[in-house]
Order: sequence, then structure tokens, then C-alpha cells
Amino acid sequence: MAALGVAALAPFASLLPRAARAQGAPPASVALRAAPARVAMLGDGQPVTSVWAYNGQVPGPVLRVAQGDVLRVRATNDLAEPTTIHWHGLRIPNAMDGVPGVTQRPIAAAGGTFDYAFACPDAGTFWYHPHLRGHVQVAMGLHGVLIVDEPEKPAVDRDVLWVLDDWRLTREGQVSAADFGAMFDASHAGRIGNTVTINGTLPDRVALAAGERLRLRLVNVANARVFALRFDGHAPWVVAHDGMPCAPYQPRRGRVVLGPGMRADLVLEAIGEPGAAFRVIDDFYPGQAYEVVTLAYGPDRLRTLGAPLTADLVRLPPNPVPEPDVANAERHVVTFTGGMMGGMGGGGMGGGMMGGGAVWAVNGVAMTDETHAHAPLLTLAQGRTHVIELRNQTAWFHPIHVHGHSFRILSRNGRPLPRRDLADTTLLAPRETAEIAFVADNPGDWMFHCHVLEHQATGMMATLRVA
Repeated sequence: MAALGVAALAPFASLLPRAARAQGAPPASVALRAAPARVAMLGDGQPVTSVWAYNGQVPGPVLRVAQGDVLRVRATNDLAEPTTIHWHGLRIPNAMDGVPGVTQRPIAAAGGTFDYAFACPDAGTFWYHPHLRGHVQVAMGLHGVLIVDEPEKPAVDRDVLWVLDDWRLTREGQVSAADFGAMFDASHAGRIGNTVTINGTLPDRVALAAGERLRLRLVNVANARVFALRFDGHAPWVVAHDGMPCAPYQPRRGRVVLGPGMRADLVLEAIGEPGAAFRVIDDFYPGQAYEVVTLAYGPDRLRTLGAPLTADLVRLPPNPVPEPDVANAERHVVTFTGGMMGGMGGGGMGGGMMGGGAVWAVNGVAMTDETHAHAPLLTLAQGRTHVIELRNQTAWFHPIHVHGHSFRILSRNGRPLPRRDLADTTLLAPRETAEIAFVADNPGDWMFHCHVLEHQATGMMATLRVA
């Protein structure tokens, strides 16, 4: 059951939030307005939840463009505090990246505006969210998905989106705002909620037709929860990580792991019989497995299945990401320290999160959410390949995200990986090391941080300068 602390499940009405425009329409020009809203997250007969939302909905509108299109967005801020919009995973010009003090001034409260405009070079599944007080603004509901369509669509019957989130709700069904900035969250695993939603509602049953084939886009927008979805009775193919196509593979036990900020595109074949039901289980945290949703087969059969899917049948076309020249790369080491059971290595606990205290550090330096502008941790020669060894010397998981670039994951704990997948976020386990490689072809100052938003806000953030 997805509601871990709030009773009653709502019928699962829609798999795909409202799109900002139809597929095949001209290049997008849309308006996004951040403002307080009230949403029926918990279903009929349950309390209405006060949130912050884009255009009055959580998640925000699905923005959809064709690969190569220019996306134009007029962002209006009707919150009582400044905000920005960061376009997570997109390789776009630095001025459009949405980082206050680095790429733009914050969008002023109570009516400020900012115009974003950029081409979308890569097809895939991306998302957008604030990059100012994100540990509050994202948790309050400010996030949405951007889908960039490849010219040739894969052979599937439906394109389905699951925006995975969790919320810390009170018994009255309201966001628990009193504990934003809690030092326990900041120094441990982050703000993990008690209520899991898909596309902003409590899931119950997802309808399938026997024999149909889905492209299932998974997006983890939670502040801190890591999802490990196990599709009982099914063998999904992973075809993309973080929007970037990969060599298709079937994960062990049908289990797909996503840290905060991470995405995966799956091809799921409905191999069950009419009337069957299968569970989707999240079992990432030991002893806390729960059912996220039930895959419920209707009485009809769309088609009789033939030969099983193969990698060639589900492969997506590659994106134009430059291939790193690892043999001739410049090499760097980045070490993450701090947190509970790690020496609180970010410069002390003084004042707590909201008071500017630091809990974590990157190469011994803590950069808090309030001070995005910072001397660069590394200056990377533009056009060169760079290999960065990431060392997690803490007792906690950290999804490490790089802005403006996609990287290949080369190794973990010194062992080369059989697949060098492209990604923009990689999940580091406690005490784990990993090597990533990319061509620094996008000039500017780029954020490099943990996407557990409480960790980012208390020091686990740095700047990479490409020049």
C-alpha cells in the first residue's frame, strides 16, 4: 500500500498528467505559474491538501516537444518567496539552467517573471523544478516533466508516465511544514515521507490489456526517497537512463532502482492473462517493502503474444552526446564527507539547515543552498574528456547530479562496469566509489551536487567551471 501514514486509497484515475501541448504541434511556447494551490491528492472524501504548484496542478504540466525543438517558457512567480526553474538533465546553454546567483537572478516573489528559451538536443525523459530552497519548494509540489520525442517512436501501444513522489503528511492530510530544515533529516537520509504518490495521487490499480506493450517513463521527484520497483510477474526492459538511451537490458528480478532526480524508460510487455493482477513492490529499504500499485488486467486481450521481446526490438536511437576519450582524459578526485556517523564534516552544525549550518562537504568545502555562487571546485578544460572519481566517505546514499552534461559511468569500487551507461545522476552507496567520464563541451559554471535536497542545502554542492 502506497499510503504509509494516511488512510484510504483513491481510485487511480489517470496514468498521464495533462500535457501542455499535443504531440505533433509546433514548437512549444508555454506559461508556468508557481503559486499556492489545493489539490485532491488523497481522493474523494479525503482532505484537500495545500501545496505549491505549477499552473495549479501537481505534478506541473507535462511539456512535450520534438527533438531539436526550441522550448519557450514564461515563468511567473506568485509565491511569497523567490524561485527559479532548473531543467534537470537537459544539455542547454548555461544562462538557461535556472541556478540563482550563477546563471540568473532569482525570479522575484509576488509577480516576478523570467523567460526561458532553449533548443532540446536530446530525446528522452527530463524534468523541471526550482533550484532555490529546493528542499522546501520541491517538497511542496513544484515539479513537472519535460518529454522530448525522438523522430521515430518505438513500437509500443501506449506511452505512460509515472511521476514518483513521497510526501510527509499530517493526519489532517497536509504537508508537514513545521519540520522543514530538521537537522535529523539533513544529517541522515534526508526528508523521507509517509505517503507515496504516482502523478500526484494515491495509486491503487493500473489497468492493462493482455498482450499490450507499454513505454513506461519513471521519474523520481522525491526529496530523498530511493525507489526500487519490482514488477512481479513481468520482465521489463530498461531502454534509457536519465533520458539517454542505453543498450537494452532486463534488470535482475525485474527491479529498477531510482535515486532522487533519476529517471528510467522501460518497455513493459503485458504477459499476464485477462483478469490477472500483479503487484509492483518498492523494496529498497530493508524491512520496509510495500505495494506501490497493482497491475490489473482487464477482461480483454489486445493481441496474442508472439516471440519474446529482444533487445533489438526495443532499442532507442542514440542522442548526439560526444563520446569521452577515456584514454586521454584529465583525471580528478572528488570526495564527499559528513553527515551522522561521518564526522559532520561540513563545517559544523551551527544553526541547523534553515540557519545556514553545514553538515556535508565536497573536497572539504561546504556550499549551502543559500550561496549557490561559489569558487569552482574544479575548472575543466573545454572540449577535453574528464574522468572524475567520486568517493562517498559517508554512511548514506547520495545521488550525485551534474548539470549541463551527461556522463558515462565507468566503474564502481574499482571494477569496470559491463555497461557504460549515460546518465546525469548516479546513486552512490555508503562508502562506495565510482568513476564518471564526459566531454566538457558546454561552457559555464555548472552545479554538481547530491540530489537528496536536504544534503544539497547543507553543504553537498559544488561548482564545475567549463572554460
